[in-house]
Amino acid sequence: MPAFAIRLYRPDDLPRVCAITIEGFDGVSIDRNIEAQFGPVGGRDWAARKVRSVEIDCAEQPDGIFVAEADGVVVGYITTYLDKFAGIGRIPNLAVAATHREHGIATALIRHAIDWMRGRGMAMAKIETLEQNPRGQSLYPKLGFTEVARQIHYVMPLENDE
Repeated sequence: MPAFAIRLYRPDDLPRVCAITIEGFDGVSIDRNIEAQFGPVGGRDWAARKVRSVEIDCAEQPDGIFVAEADGVVVGYITTYLDKFAGIGRIPNLAVAATHREHGIATALIRHAIDWMRGRGMAMAKIETLEQNPRGQSLYPKLGFTEVARQIHYVMPLENDE
């Protein structure tokens, strides 16, 4: 197993985090599903839209973004969002580089994020995955998450009739 360490995200990690996002979410992203059915949206492909959501996570809650680093290179990351009113910490994004999967990095990142949320007074942690993501469906219950609901996403193109 390659050695890795988890540390707080730094702004200079963003390009690598974005690259891991594109690699990690190909095939398991709602935006990718939309594009597969309808093509690019708003002149941008699924990867640009997904990367944008991660950039927003990193800007809005930088103290809750953690990266896994091996040999000085970021090989995975996790983003979090704390809903202090509800007492629920959310994990919007988690990805590990293909070259470093199956070595416990995702597990370590999730545990780190959960400990961080617990330390900030959250009562629950929440994570979502798609039906087409068997890794998430297998991993999250092993870490103590319980499925509470399934959701169906619908999309409708809004064509300009003018």
